[in-house]
Amino acid sequence: MKIGIDILGGDFAPDANLSGAVLAQKEIPSDVRLVLLGDKDQILSGLSLLGESAENYDIVHAPDVITMHDHPTRAIPQKPNSSISIGFDLLAKKEIQAFASTGNTGAMLVGSIYKINSIPGIIRPCITSVLPSVNGSNSILLDVGSNADCKPDVLYQFAVLGSVYAKSVYGIENPKVGLLNIGEEASKGNLLTIAAHKLLAESDEINFIGNVEGRDLFTGMADIIVCDGFTGNIVLKQAEGLYSIMKKRGIHDDYFDKFNYENYGGTPVLGVKGNVIIGHGISNDKAVKNMIIHAYEVAKSGLATKIEAAFT
Repeated sequence: MKIGIDILGGDFAPDANLSGAVLAQKEIPSDVRLVLLGDKDQILSGLSLLGESAENYDIVHAPDVITMHDHPTRAIPQKPNSSISIGFDLLAKKEIQAFASTGNTGAMLVGSIYKINSIPGIIRPCITSVLPSVNGSNSILLDVGSNADCKPDVLYQFAVLGSVYAKSVYGIENPKVGLLNIGEEASKGNLLTIAAHKLLAESDEINFIGNVEGRDLFTGMADIIVCDGFTGNIVLKQAEGLYSIMKKRGIHDDYFDKFNYENYGGTPVLGVKGNVIIGHGISNDKAVKNMIIHAYEVAKSGLATKIEAAFT
């Protein structure tokens, strides 16, 4: 197995990405090869400073950078020699089995849809986040930002995507699916959630338990929590903000330490014909390491293939 890593993406590139790759290389199986995409001279110099042999990696020269300020739709065709563009080329040709980046999220989503292509039947690919629960489990929240506006059938597909993800990668046999809403009753909510609730309740593809409220997010009530990307992104940023406030105030708590994004590294793009992992733009070496390890877990599970099977 080969996993491609965008060395030039993110706020602390290339140093954090190279350090993270070196850390990950020591934890993943020996038959997994990391493919480093970026400026070759920078990569060789960085590995040397880390005391790491370049022979332990495949290095692909990709000198251009898609920055956070580049327009996502135009960036990939305008910068064919960028680390993101070349990474998607390698993934499309199956020369790598997963591609991970902490770079421009929009460009990663565009590349996923137009270079790798959506799985037939998928209306909108999406991204997820992990919410730690007080009972020690984790809940998967989706979507968390790639689809600000959704229709009921899109939320229904998110429930199916999340269920396949939970089964394949997290080993949850019959994941419980909840719909994020302002009340438990089926009649509560806006037009979107009321219509989505009906679709979910009538489905035999998922284990739908009904509506969940904001106070239920961290209780472990549901393994999968479905919402539109606008709402999901607010929930995610609120959780990140809570952790940051506690850290600034010197408050240490084992449970709230689980809110640290570094522990999770990245999220797969669900619904495309390949294993694409997107990390946080502010990722340090620990976060990059965990992003790479998660990319390995996703590729090993055959997630994209299982999702394609679920929708055919």
